[in-house]
Amino acid sequence: MKIEYEDTFVKVAGLIGGPDYVRVARALLNNENATDEEIASATGLKIKTVRKALYELFGRSLITGVRVRDPKRGWFVYRWKAQRDQTDGFIQTQKKKVLTRLMQRLEYEDAHEFYHCGTATCATKTFESAMESFFKCPTCAKPLNRVDNSELKNALKWKIKQLEEDINK
Repeated sequence: MKIEYEDTFVKVAGLIGGPDYVRVARALLNNENATDEEIASATGLKIKTVRKALYELFGRSLITGVRVRDPKRGWFVYRWKAQRDQTDGFIQTQKKKVLTRLMQRLEYEDAHEFYHCGTATCATKTFESAMESFFKCPTCAKPLNRVDNSELKNALKWKIKQLEEDINK
């Protein structure tokens, strides 16, 4: 049975590492308990690239590896298997991490006033930083004006609400 469609496991692998990881994930789904050499020959990727993808997916608990002795050569090799049942848990964990970061960013935006000179290449300053430079941009010397961040805060609140609803489903 060959799996060609884009299932969640393949999509997650692609988000983690790009097209090479997609090829490795597809090879794992099409050939259960494959060695890294078998995956490399099936995908046409270098063994180093395959191993990097395998170790990263293993580190995120998306695949398992069983060490077995190779009967032909006599040394130990790993046989890799996709853990598709772990994909949903991985996605939920990532959503929770994003939610935490968004909430921290919203707290930061609520707790500070921001100032900017209007020049795109110059950095936005907090009130404290602007006060230290006497409300003059340290880069271009233009006056710093207060930035209205209410649009950003509304967008953060909307995304936080959306993620909380999605996580609680």
